[in-house]
Amino acid sequence: MGQLFEQQPKESAKAFEAFSVYLNLGAERSLSAVGRKLGKSVGLMERWSSRYGWPERVQAHGAHLAIVEREATEALARGKAAEWLTRQQCLREREWALHEKCMAAAERALGVFMEREKVFATLGDIARIVEVASKMGRLASGMATEKTEVTGEDGGPIRVDLAVALNKIYGEVVDVAVEPGGNSRLAIADNQGGKA
Repeated sequence: MGQLFEQQPKESAKAFEAFSVYLNLGAERSLSAVGRKLGKSVGLMERWSSRYGWPERVQAHGAHLAIVEREATEALARGKAAEWLTRQQCLREREWALHEKCMAAAERALGVFMEREKVFATLGDIARIVEVASKMGRLASGMATEKTEVTGEDGGPIRVDLAVALNKIYGEVVDVAVEPGGNSRLAIADNQGGKA
């Protein structure tokens, strides 16, 4: 069976034409507007609307269009995502190829440097080539290129004062003294170290 907004079984061509006009009127939609447009009575439009469920069919048409629009948007997004994945893969392959060439050049330069023949590069030059090659290789393989370390003041180790941290979490220390006979008495320490 077709969609609810398509011509229904036992719906005449004239009744379906009237529904199509009703459907396409959009925000200006009314039974009297359809009657005027087709030269038919409002009473006939009311009967056809009731018999063939025009309001429900309009809703079904709107829901169908929403689905079609969503699917088109999703298809477009999937297509764009596939394009970007292809571009990323192409870029990764090119960066990897450059990485390989830079590493080979660095190895050749290091070999020449070590043999002390004609030297065209310094150790600094070779180190920069290796650094660039490493960064390109990491980018191409999806690895991090930067190393971040968390340190304390002046780059030293992070130090935590456990007593201050616990006081911050749990508050002031409370002493509880238990007297003979099971009675307990609270003694709360004040900020000067005495008892309150």
